[in-house]
Amino acid sequence: MQLSELTIHELTLLLQAGEVSSEEIVAAVFSRIDQIEGDIGAYITLCRDEALAQAKRADTILAAGEASPLCGIPLAVKDNISTTGVRTTCASQILKEYIPPFDATVVAKLKNVGAVIVGKTNLDEFGLGSSTESSQFHTTRNPWDLSRVPGGSSGGSAAAVAAREATFALGSDTGGSIRQPAALCGVVGLKPTYGLVSRYGLVPAAASMDHVGPITRDVRDAALVLQAIAGWDPQDPSSTRTQLPDYEGNLTGDITGLVIGLPREFINDVLDPEVKEAMFGAANVLESLGARVQEIALPHMEYAMATFYVIASAEISSSLACFDGVRLGSRAKDADDTVSMFTETRMQFGSEAKRRILVGTYVLHADHYMAYYEKAQQVRTLIREDLDRAFQECSLILGPTTPTAAFPFGHRLDTPLVMYQSDIYTCIANLAGIPALSVPCGYTDRGLPVGVQLMGRPFDEPTLLRVGHAYEQHACLPVRRPLMEVKTND
Repeated sequence: MQLSELTIHELTLLLQAGEVSSEEIVAAVFSRIDQIEGDIGAYITLCRDEALAQAKRADTILAAGEASPLCGIPLAVKDNISTTGVRTTCASQILKEYIPPFDATVVAKLKNVGAVIVGKTNLDEFGLGSSTESSQFHTTRNPWDLSRVPGGSSGGSAAAVAAREATFALGSDTGGSIRQPAALCGVVGLKPTYGLVSRYGLVPAAASMDHVGPITRDVRDAALVLQAIAGWDPQDPSSTRTQLPDYEGNLTGDITGLVIGLPREFINDVLDPEVKEAMFGAANVLESLGARVQEIALPHMEYAMATFYVIASAEISSSLACFDGVRLGSRAKDADDTVSMFTETRMQFGSEAKRRILVGTYVLHADHYMAYYEKAQQVRTLIREDLDRAFQECSLILGPTTPTAAFPFGHRLDTPLVMYQSDIYTCIANLAGIPALSVPCGYTDRGLPVGVQLMGRPFDEPTLLRVGHAYEQHACLPVRRPLMEVKTND
């Protein structure tokens, strides 16, 4: 039995029965990391000593018989989420030496229930990208094919979970950055409702659309992690007071009578035929379980991507303005004057961050504000209204998570608009703040994983997870593991 292969709920049974210890599980995960991390590159920072100390504490709690389901379970944290005493770089040279004096709320909650942080994962710089290629540290490779990207921006988190270098991970999602890499790496990714999970301690990109959520091996694990990290936080002004249901308890498998909408606008020219086939296969499974899948319309869907990038770039320009070498960030040395210091400091941003800062600054300029930013906010309202009308007809919306499976490195770096299309199906959930879940739904002829996306009404994560879990249990997908060969010391 390889402990690194098991899910949260499988490990929890073993831990609570006293058959294994957290120290053994963490050691198994670090053994896996030692074997393959050189090829995958999922992590920026590993926390070996801290993790082993946390595992010992978890074993003490487990011995007392009062442990939560996450106690002693190895966790990876995306490196734009603050961790006390462990550097948080956002994969940027401008923060390469930053060590936070505090934990993000989600990190504090997971520590409180005994989860064990094994390291901080790679990402596109400041979460700006769809392939993890804009990291200023190194590239992360997809465990299913080392010549292809893991998706982004939470590519390190998704790759770590898929490669069995962590049992679960935290990611952040501004336009699809949890769900898109989850789909490309063959794991589960959940973006909660805006306000359900605290963003305190997440380095912001676009504050009105940023979310923190779990990346896991299966839907039950996603429910367990959501239970631990959800809830009101007075330190996050967007946090919402809401009664938390029993997310795992709602995984009954019964989806009889549910109406699931399939937007006709999702079947467009950018959708790869193999992804389309896998998505319709998922729809057929759901119908066989008693749900009804029907076509719906989202008339303003065609404007979603443009709307998202205008608003997101504007907010990114604003949120990254503080990284100037005075308030935050690694200050450029030997500058001749203040202006040079500001300029040289901000030149440390990578090309994608600079592109979005420039676009955002342009659309916020007084001469362009009404034509771009204000107009985008108006279209955002129309998209929300489309979704509100759709949810009067159906309980959930079904669609592809990404237009294609994982693509080769460098394939889209010179064509930003093509790269941005990676978010074409995911960004509407961020614009509207609704929950969305990506679940593996098949493989391409090359053996690359494909994900299907479910979107739900605000705070209706129970239905979202129930349907995702029911599909997962009855999809009858072939049991496959990433094609990565494990190196040995022989």
